[in-house]
Amino acid sequence: MNPLIERCSQLFSAPRQHWAALPLRLIVGFGFMQHGYAKLARGPDDFANILHALGMPFPDLLAWATVAIELLGGLAVLLGALIPLVSIPMAVVLLVAIFTVHLPNGFSSIKLQSVTVAGAHFGQPGYETDLLYLAGLIALVLGGSGPLAIDRLWLGRSAQSNE
Repeated sequence: MNPLIERCSQLFSAPRQHWAALPLRLIVGFGFMQHGYAKLARGPDDFANILHALGMPFPDLLAWATVAIELLGGLAVLLGALIPLVSIPMAVVLLVAIFTVHLPNGFSSIKLQSVTVAGAHFGQPGYETDLLYLAGLIALVLGGSGPLAIDRLWLGRSAQSNE
């Protein structure tokens, strides 16, 4: 059989539980890319000013590094490429966000303060969403990237070693 057709048929023959990784990859990858794009669109200098106000060292370097980690790491997760490797800097970004920004705001990511004619008004988010992203990354590292992952095409086999 044609090697390309054989690889494609192996991708779609994954056990049903491995398909659970696909929606997880899509939301975690897309979410990271959205956050990175927002920082890039507003200007990394604005984000660097926030980092400076938080007392972070080398705010300009960290701003650009965060944007790169969120965009490239998010893309890698979305595509199912090198997830165990890219999860490390992504987890660091999340942990820094938890301990420097969100921890004082408590757990909940939704803090409804009031509802007016103009709509709902929310307070500062807690660390709940960061923990969900961390849990998603951990699940993907431990459970594998699942079917339709670039890693499967690169490796040329039907299952990754960590699945």
